[in-house]
Amino acid sequence: MAEDFSSERALFGGAIVSTFPIRFQDVSNIRQVPDHQEVFVDPSRDESLIFELLDFKHDVEDNGSAVWFLQDLATEQDAEGSVVIEQSGVIEVPGLCYANIPSVVTTAVGQMAISKGRQGREAQNIVRVYLANLRLKAVGTDVLICAYEPILINPLSESASSVGSGLTTPASQSGCMPMPEVFKLALSSFKVCDWSVFGANG
Repeated sequence: MAEDFSSERALFGGAIVSTFPIRFQDVSNIRQVPDHQEVFVDPSRDESLIFELLDFKHDVEDNGSAVWFLQDLATEQDAEGSVVIEQSGVIEVPGLCYANIPSVVTTAVGQMAISKGRQGREAQNIVRVYLANLRLKAVGTDVLICAYEPILINPLSESASSVGSGLTTPASQSGCMPMPEVFKLALSSFKVCDWSVFGANG
C-alpha cells in the first residue's frame, strides 16, 4: 500500500502553516483563488481542503459556530438535503493565544448534495464536509478549515470523468489518509507564524 506522505505547508504567504498530505495540490497554481482563501485539491479523488479567513461574526455564538458556518456553506453552494452528522463543543486552543486573549474552536461534520462549479442540480454529488471554525477573537477573525470528501459521484458530474461515477473508493483501499484524519491533522497542526496577516500589530 502506498504511503500518504504529509508535509508542512505555508499558507497566506507563510503567515500560517498547516500539515496535510502532499497529494493535495495548490489550486492557485492552476486558477485564481481569492486572497482570503487557500485551496488544495487531490484531483484523483476529488477531495479538497480549504482554509479561509473571514471577518469575525459577532452575531454567531461560539457554541455551534461550526454548524452555523456549515449551514451557511450549504446555502452558498445551493446544496440540497444538508444534514449535520456531528458537532463538537467549544474547545480552547492555547497555541493560538494572542495578546492574552484565547482562541476557541468548534467542529462539525455534515453531508450534502452539491454540484461542481456551474453545473446544475441534476449533476449533484453527495459530499461529506468536515468544518472547523477557529475563532481568533483577539484579531477579529473567523478561520474556517473545510475538508470535502465525495461519497457518491453523479454520472453527470464533471468529477465523473476523473474519478468515475458511483460510490467512491475508500481512502484506505487507495493507500490514502482518510479525510477525517486529513482534517484532524490540518487542524491540529494549524499555527500562526505572523499575526500581522490579520492586521494585528507585532
